[in-house]
Amino acid sequence: MPEFATDLLQATARSFYLTLRVLPACVRPQIGLAYLLARTTDTIADTEIVPVAHRLAALQQLRERILGRSAAPLAFGELARQQGAPAERLLLERVEDGLLALRQLSSEDQSLIREVLSIITSGQELDLRRFATENSGDDNLVQPAGVSRRANDPRRIGALKTAAELEDYTYRVAGCVGEFWTKLCRAHLFPTAKLDEKQLMSDGIRFGQGLQLVNILRDLPRDLQSGRCYLPLEELTLARLTPENLLQPEEAASFLPLYRIHLAQAEAHLAAGWRYTNSLPFGQFRVRLACAWPLLLGVKTLQKLRASDVAGLQRRVKVSRGEVYALLAFSVLACPFPWWWRKLFPVV
Repeated sequence: MPEFATDLLQATARSFYLTLRVLPACVRPQIGLAYLLARTTDTIADTEIVPVAHRLAALQQLRERILGRSAAPLAFGELARQQGAPAERLLLERVEDGLLALRQLSSEDQSLIREVLSIITSGQELDLRRFATENSGDDNLVQPAGVSRRANDPRRIGALKTAAELEDYTYRVAGCVGEFWTKLCRAHLFPTAKLDEKQLMSDGIRFGQGLQLVNILRDLPRDLQSGRCYLPLEELTLARLTPENLLQPEEAASFLPLYRIHLAQAEAHLAAGWRYTNSLPFGQFRVRLACAWPLLLGVKTLQKLRASDVAGLQRRVKVSRGEVYALLAFSVLACPFPWWWRKLFPVV
């Protein structure tokens, strides 16, 4: 893997960097590069101090370069200067290095990375347009860095309308990664293994969607402050809730049952991810561990979310570093022993 990519991954993705290091070397550069490019597009989409129209234009320019449809140099200097985190500034400053690394891969690997990045950026663009529309399309509603929108201002909190929109969103920004991961590992690591392709791909997609849903549920308070609600409006309406009153203590009796339905949905997706992990050829210990780590961390996060009340949810729920290291060590020890390995996935 290029030195610049290793440095950026260490700076931007501490937990994912551990996952990447355990993967076999023949798929590490492709997955690492795809992650860095996706983080770059995500950084652009999340730079709230920049008007939505400018972010959409930058995403379009980068997508055209990733897809090989344009050779125009990317001028992301202003975007880079708006980043509070040095690692995210570096992502934008080194984007040309990532694009050069992409062109040096095999045509097959380039195609897979371009396919998944095209889907991810479509989800990010849809997200930007959706919430700009919900907020009357007024870019002036975008606040400076560090300043949150008022969660009690109904103009400023848009919500997904239906469960189908939530399903589509989680596929575009994460479920498609399960597809990419499966196709890449299949091609490089176990091309002749006899597997149920349809089930494997379906479970891989659900795996990614489950991880994204965990993030949505964990980040609900922060997203509300930023004017976004990913819990579908049709469900909120049935529960006599609005995005503005979701986390008010007096609404706990209506909110928590709905919230736990989504926790159960995330758990079911992660259970599909566990089935996916155990469907891989037994000898692929490195890939199994790389799948198991985010999966088991996701389950641990769900446990903490389920145990929280409304006040607890407003403090960002997080798995401690000690819990992370214990989980990694325990899984490495259990990996060679099927009976022990199967017990790693708990009932939430």
